Amino acid sequence: MTRGRDVPALVTGARAGDPRSVARLISLVEDGAPELPQVAAALAPYAGRAQVVGLTGSPGVGKSTTTSALVRALRAQDHRVGVLAVDPSSPFTGGAILGDRVRMQDHATDPGVFIRSMSSRGQLGGLAAATPQAVRVLEGAGCDVVLVETVGVGQAEVEIASIADTTLVLLAPGMGDAIQAVKAGILEIADIFVVNKADRPGADATYRDIQGMLALGDRAPGDWRPQVVRAVAVRGEGIDDVAGAITKHRGWLESSGALRRRQEHRAAVEVEAIAVGALRARIGDLRDGTALDALAARVADGTLDPYAAADELLKGL
Repeated sequence: MTRGRDVPALVTGARAGDPRSVARLISLVEDGAPELPQVAAALAPYAGRAQVVGLTGSPGVGKSTTTSALVRALRAQDHRVGVLAVDPSSPFTGGAILGDRVRMQDHATDPGVFIRSMSSRGQLGGLAAATPQAVRVLEGAGCDVVLVETVGVGQAEVEIASIADTTLVLLAPGMGDAIQAVKAGILEIADIFVVNKADRPGADATYRDIQGMLALGDRAPGDWRPQVVRAVAVRGEGIDDVAGAITKHRGWLESSGALRRRQEHRAAVEVEAIAVGALRARIGDLRDGTALDALAARVADGTLDPYAAADELLKGL
């Protein structure tokens, strides 16, 4: 076994804060390496120890700049911070620029910060398929807070809520009218709204629109009411308020029991994704044989319906 795939040694190194060990473990996760179950088993005892904070929003709202500013604020509180920045991949070549980390170079030499850019690799929803397991790696590496910055894709980018304890939705003035504030989708997943670039014209209107939307919400007594915070991330203004809102939300999660429910939901989503991935791999193996082709031919000529064909296919798995 090569040094790069010696899982026990890599986990030991990651626990000791060795960034190369952390990077190699995340690479095993991204590559779907055969050692992945061994990696997951070694990291299982450290699950749930970090606060996972997701940052999402449309392109241009300042997600990377806000992430970098949040890292600075969290480090000032002596937190060890991990960052997973998901970049879009090309639908033609599968490649990605992985440029989000360029905006975070101020933290490159800080041993208390680990930054990893990940390609979405065609995954929809704003994340990479490997993101949940990469979060586990950073938890195992002793990170107190893991920031997950999603691809900026718009109103359907809601998958982050399934893996984050706290979800920040970033908005900016001039990127939509009041109707945008009441649309279902991305705005419904926010625990905290950040009106970034709040020094621009229209910021007050954006703030009022979100507050108005929240006033229409139907919440039971004791439910969390999403916070709305103004910020100018490029100058670091308002970032302490954002960090304070994250801390406040963490306190509510713990006191209400919602943290455990979110962690269990996150685990369920993760297990389901692994199981579905395994099924897809087996179906892919069938494509190399004749079973799927024969069933497809029968569906195409009308002698078999697709549901019955799917049942036959699953019996063969």
